[in-house]
Amino acid sequence: MAFVVTESCIKCKYTDCVEVCPVDCFYEGPDFLVIHPDECIDCALCEPECPIDAIYSEDELPSDQIEFIEINARLSDVYENITQAKEPLPTAEEYKDIKNKKELIDF
Repeated sequence: MAFVVTESCIKCKYTDCVEVCPVDCFYEGPDFLVIHPDECIDCALCEPECPIDAIYSEDELPSDQIEFIEINARLSDVYENITQAKEPLPTAEEYKDIKNKKELIDF
């Protein structure tokens, strides 16, 4: 079972999780991160590192975030691999508590 980056990451893109990933399974898009489900080893190191609780185990996803399983899988084949932490997006503080952000990005 892989971990999944959810909607909370959109327009924030904190990368604390990237630093602890032992298999470099994070991929970076313009507005958020995704986890490649075939590369994730389910180590759970990333989940507590996310300051906005955007990462969940696939089997513990909130019901309104289930579609992010497919979104992570699809976009991890398109986005570039990221292996080192970066500064969050300039919009991170503004968007970190906003819900229903999916429409803000192109899938």
